[in-house]
Amino acid sequence: MIDRMKVLIGMATLLLLGALMLIPSAVAGGQTTGAKSDSVLKAAEVGPKLLPDKVFFGGQVAPVQMRNAGGVHFSDNSYTLAALVDSAGYSAEARQKYQGYLLSEVALEIQGHKLPAGAYGIGFLKDGKFVVMDIGAHDVIEAKSSQDAEMKRPVPLQVTGSSTAGQYRLYVGRDFVEWKRTQ
Repeated sequence: MIDRMKVLIGMATLLLLGALMLIPSAVAGGQTTGAKSDSVLKAAEVGPKLLPDKVFFGGQVAPVQMRNAGGVHFSDNSYTLAALVDSAGYSAEARQKYQGYLLSEVALEIQGHKLPAGAYGIGFLKDGKFVVMDIGAHDVIEAKSSQDAEMKRPVPLQVTGSSTAGQYRLYVGRDFVEWKRTQ
């Protein structure tokens, strides 16, 4: 009788633990994966699991500089990622514009310009402009970029939050553009 009682108590304990494990997913609306809020990603968090080590752009393949990557993981488990690329095999004209790669699973608004989800080449030009190009190297967006003169230690590429909720900054050195997710 005592052995049977121990078995019943053990089974009840397992059922209770199983039920307790289901509570967080029920509270989250059934989502057991994904972030609870948007989070900015550093290079180490992007890595080859999220971003390929080589990308196609303008008829060629360029290696991605994983150490110079960043992005945002949105609460619905979608991503916007950016990284610098090694554009050594491209013409001098292309290298001036094509400095990085932007992958987004969601539509974006960059400095007031709408950009559908997709894969793009990006670059900061010397005249204070930011350019986004489609996969065929055709300009899609040209926007004004800004410079953060107060940044203490600029890095080659980073994504940060902005002072406005839901907005982010894409930096290359001290140059940046602000962007946000849109419908």
